[in-house]
Amino acid sequence: MNTKFTRRDFGKMAFAGIPLASAALLNSDLFAADKPNSKFKGVQIGIITYSFNGMAAADVIPSMVTLGLSAVELMSSHAEALAGAPAAGGFGGGGRGSAGPQTLGANGLLPRCESMQMVPTPAAEGAAGGGRGRGPMTPDQQAAIAAAQQKIRDWRAAATPETWKAVRKQFDDAGIALRVLTYNMPANISDDEIDYSFRMARDLGVDAISSTSTVPVAKRVAPFADKYKIKWGGHGHDDIHDPIQFSTPESFDTIMSYSPYIGVNLDIGHFTAAGYDAVAYIKQHHARITNLHLKDRKKSSDFNADRTSIPLNNFPWGQGDTPIKAVLQLMSAEKYTFPADIEYEYECRAAGTPVEEIAKCLAYAKSCLT
Repeated sequence: MNTKFTRRDFGKMAFAGIPLASAALLNSDLFAADKPNSKFKGVQIGIITYSFNGMAAADVIPSMVTLGLSAVELMSSHAEALAGAPAAGGFGGGGRGSAGPQTLGANGLLPRCESMQMVPTPAAEGAAGGGRGRGPMTPDQQAAIAAAQQKIRDWRAAATPETWKAVRKQFDDAGIALRVLTYNMPANISDDEIDYSFRMARDLGVDAISSTSTVPVAKRVAPFADKYKIKWGGHGHDDIHDPIQFSTPESFDTIMSYSPYIGVNLDIGHFTAAGYDAVAYIKQHHARITNLHLKDRKKSSDFNADRTSIPLNNFPWGQGDTPIKAVLQLMSAEKYTFPADIEYEYECRAAGTPVEEIAKCLAYAKSCLT
C-alpha cells in the first residue's frame, strides 16, 4: 500500500518522539502536496539551521517541514553533512543539552545554565567570536583533529557543482527555499577557503552568504564577492569595544565600503543588546541587508558585565527588549524581500525541545503579522 503522509501527520509523529532521521521520511514522495509556508503578509520567515544545533543534519529538513518553515539559512557544516562530507573534527562537543522536557528553576533558568560564563575572546587574537574556555589539548587530540581536518580538505577539493545541486534538491523537494548560506570566516581563513565558500554558494543557488567574521577578513572577501557577484553579509554581534567586530553602524559602514556586494546580516537581538535601534537602521540600510536574525535580548545597561553572561541575555520572544514586532511590521509595510530568519538561542530559559521552542518563535512571528 502506498501511504501518503501530510505535513500535519508527520508533525504528530515527530512530536511523539518517532525518530526524524528515517530515510523513508526524507523521501518527498511520502508527503502529500501541501508544502510548508511561513510567509506572512509578504514577510518571509525562515530559520538558520544553527537553531537545530545538537540534532543530526538529516533531521533538519523533516523538522522544518513539521514546523511549516518554508525558507532556510543553511549552515555550511549542515550543507557539507547533507552532501556526505566527513566530520571536520573539533575539540569538545556542541548541542543544547537534553532534548526532553526540562524544569526551569525559580530564576527562570535551567540548572545547567545558572552559572554559565562566557570568556570574551581578546581582540588581539583576532578571532571571529568567543567561547567558553577549554584546557590545552593533548598531542593525541591535536593529531586526531589534524587528520580529520585533512580529510575534509580533501573532500572539499573533490566537490563539484553537482555536489551542491544535490543538496539544493533536498530542500526544493521539501518545498523549502534555500535563500542564504552561512559560512563563518575566522581571521586565519585562507583565500582558497574563501573561494570555496563562494563556489559553494554559487552552486547551491543562494541569494547571499552570511558570515561571522571580522573587518580585516571582510576586506579580503571583497574581491571574491565582486568576482562571483554574490552578496556577502557580515553577521553582527554586540562587542562594541572591539573595532574589528561587526557590532556598530560604523563597522557595518566600513565593510560595505569595500564592495557593493558586501552587506549586513543584521542580528536584531545583538544590535538591540549593543544599544542600537534596529528599526531605524533597517529603514536607512534595507537595500544592503542580506537577511535578518530574529532573537530577543535585553539592552545591556552594563555592557562589560553582560559580556560575561551572553547566553543568559537571550529570552523567549516577547520577554526581551528587541523590537521584533516593529521590525516585522516594517518589513511588511515596506515590502522588503530579504528573509527574517529565526535564530533559536534562548535554550538556558527553555523547558521545551528545540523543535517545540522554534514552533513558539514561529507562532510569535506570525502573530506580529496577523
